Amino acid sequence: MTPHTAPSSPAERWPLASVLVVDDEEGMRNFLTKTLATRCGQVLAAGSAEEAAQLCAQHRFDLLILDIALPGKSGLELLRELREQGHSGEVILITAFADLDTAIEALRAGASDFILKPFRIAQILNAMAQCLERSRLARENFILRRTLSEKTPPSPLDGFVGGSAVMAQLQHALQRAAAVPSTVLLAGESGTGKELAALALHARSPRAAGPFVPVNCATLSPDLIDSELFGHARGAFTGAARSRDGLFYYAQGGTLFLDEIGELPLPQQATLLRVLEERRIRPVGSEQQIPVDVRIVAATNRALAEEAKAGRFRKDLYYRLQVVEITLPPLRAHKEDLPALVAHFIATLAPQLGLEPISVSDEQMAYLQQYDWPGNVRELRNLVERSLILGALNVQALYPGLEPAPGPVPAGAAGAAVRAPEPTGTGAPTDLQTLEKRHILSVLESVGGDKTRAAALLGISRRTLERRCAEWQLGA
Repeated sequence: MTPHTAPSSPAERWPLASVLVVDDEEGMRNFLTKTLATRCGQVLAAGSAEEAAQLCAQHRFDLLILDIALPGKSGLELLRELREQGHSGEVILITAFADLDTAIEALRAGASDFILKPFRIAQILNAMAQCLERSRLARENFILRRTLSEKTPPSPLDGFVGGSAVMAQLQHALQRAAAVPSTVLLAGESGTGKELAALALHARSPRAAGPFVPVNCATLSPDLIDSELFGHARGAFTGAARSRDGLFYYAQGGTLFLDEIGELPLPQQATLLRVLEERRIRPVGSEQQIPVDVRIVAATNRALAEEAKAGRFRKDLYYRLQVVEITLPPLRAHKEDLPALVAHFIATLAPQLGLEPISVSDEQMAYLQQYDWPGNVRELRNLVERSLILGALNVQALYPGLEPAPGPVPAGAAGAAVRAPEPTGTGAPTDLQTLEKRHILSVLESVGGDKTRAAALLGISRRTLERRCAEWQLGA
């Protein structure tokens, strides 16, 4: 057999795949190694099961090409041991002597495919293509299941709405950042669309064909953060009955979005810094050093520069993440986009809910223009969704006790004066900021002062709510 030095089609290249060839025949090892070296990211070889076991303890392989007849321990015995240890990679068994019983035993042991020697290079490449595609689909299914189990998927890519100068600047910054592989830090208040920005960066980048893996650092258990991000070996801790790949592995070739990066504990910050510098991860309880090709996009609603000065966030990690920093504007900074945003949410949510669209009057839009929107675009979306359920725009949710303005108000006038109701015997306030304060305080009172629950009902972050309370000089 003469090794092919170039693949017959682009589909036969797997630049991120790591392959181990195990065969006691030096000629076969050299042939497969040279053939696959131009097609795969890493190709290593072993002449025995014992040598292969040592390599598997040090590296993470996506695919093993394993000869059954080996000196000492057989390939089937090695395969059984690897599966018992939790090895989940694909395995192609090759042999010159086989019968039906051997093939059945190979499949029971966990082999992905079974090829007889001598074989043509096309046979091994086709088998590899099927195995690595199966592995890719398994990673995609894992990511999809995880995303759906955590929350509703974000809006469609490039879903930013509005033609204001502020939004135009944001789109331009995202476009420029997407074209380079640099780490990006997305800053901004809660509800401004940081995950949507991360998706846009991924979709416009050369990595668009790879996976987008979102991780909310605030929801990860402190005891399991390392395992979630980097994976773990079997027996690494109590309950680790089998090895497991981490989210860095599942994001190979794509983008890992670390949301709320400011919530990551300091020890994990040090580990993340090392990964960013070395581009390698080490699963918990393992000696494996796994190369990773992942772009990091991080997001925070904290002032990380201040957090770093206070010692609550590592300065070196902050500077490593801040290669490109993009700040997403709060909704109050581009209220001229409100009409377009409201129309977008009505058109998007009404079909999803199976409800009729609602109309928005000029007076109602003027009230929206006057509101401060502490929960930003997320709060507006929640308002539109509630309004669709009620059948009319629920302005009173923003201003309790407010009646519709009695006269026409120009549509879209961001600074238009709004005529509030005349004072009544109940002492209803007419100042809109006072009405906003009254609404927030009434929600706080309804949940017994629980700021976490109140923030969720208001559609804002707890930090935003605490900032409002501090402005009003309310107790903790």
